[in-house]
Amino acid sequence: MADLQQSPFLRELTSSERRTRDKALDSLTLFLKSRRDLQLVDLLKIWKGLFFCMYHCDKPLNQQTLSRSLSYTLVPSLPEQVVQPFLRAFWMTMSRDFHSLDRLRLDKYLFLLRCYIGVAFEIFIKKGLSAQKAGNQRGTTREQKEINGKKRKRADEAEETDSWAGLETYLDMLEEGPLSPVNFDGKQSDSSAMPKGPDGIRYHIMDIWLDELEKCATDEVEDDEDVTKTKLKDGVPMDLILRPIERLKETSPNKTVRKRAAETLQDERLVLWGVREREAIEGSDEDEDEWGGIED
Repeated sequence: MADLQQSPFLRELTSSERRTRDKALDSLTLFLKSRRDLQLVDLLKIWKGLFFCMYHCDKPLNQQTLSRSLSYTLVPSLPEQVVQPFLRAFWMTMSRDFHSLDRLRLDKYLFLLRCYIGVAFEIFIKKGLSAQKAGNQRGTTREQKEINGKKRKRADEAEETDSWAGLETYLDMLEEGPLSPVNFDGKQSDSSAMPKGPDGIRYHIMDIWLDELEKCATDEVEDDEDVTKTKLKDGVPMDLILRPIERLKETSPNKTVRKRAAETLQDERLVLWGVREREAIEGSDEDEDEWGGIED
């Protein structure tokens, strides 16, 4: 695995020729599909190589194409047992090396982060909704439910929990790393530990969280005035999805992080989707926590 970072298909991913990039991505995909026993340390080596592929990729169009290839094309094609470790390796790499980026290279990595938030939502929400639908189709008849009401209720609750187990595992990982309320916890000397920062990634994730969720968790509908709006799909677990943002709002020691989390939770779309109620505009409680100086 040590030579993988210098592999031709990693270098060819940055080519300006689409045919070369596509061939390189196919090679990478075949490699990952054939190695279902890859450990986190192996995936971290792969992502170190991919990080520098993006680093050396010039021209905005090529950068966007590479980002989409490494996310929306690659991740859904991975074996199921590799998806979570691969995503973990991605976020560990981004959190660890984000500080090394200069201003000129920042935008392409922010777009890559956006793609990874989007593809993860797409994978886990689609899987969860499909599992819920399959569970409903396997349900017993109404008469059986009435006879075995309590037992069936417990079974339904267990099925619902299992439907979203993948999403919950992924969100747990984000809360451990880039969406952790703290930037350092004293355990990050271990190379296998998830880095906690930096705040730049934290801010960007909160900015795009609902944008990327909207793409896969809602349907477009027209109201009585023929205005197109989005409607949340039935069964999407918004309490679970908003949990990391709620945690940042409540427990982050950084006032700016708390403020940005509150702004995300006050997004008008959450009101339109029926997730939250519109709150009256009031003075922020944050102001009460800050010393305003000595009054005259």
